[in-house]
Amino acid sequence: MTNELSPAELAQRLESLESRLAYQEHWLDTLDQAVAQQERRLEKLEQLSALMRERLREQHQALQAGDSQGSFRPEDDIPPHY
Repeated sequence: MTNELSPAELAQRLESLESRLAYQEHWLDTLDQAVAQQERRLEKLEQLSALMRERLREQHQALQAGDSQGSFRPEDDIPPHY
């Protein structure tokens, strides 16, 4: 029994390998696009988080400044039904 393949068998194996390679390249491109999209979303979320932190810090400072001046605080207001 010989280990040599016929030209038709070699062509079939080559075609099969090329098909698998094309399929893998397609999925690599798809995954690359998904990673790039997630990176863009992550950057936007990080910017939003930084903005929210800054706004929270500003509100906290404003509340502290209001406390030191003895100004009205909404949580000190008595509801009308009392």
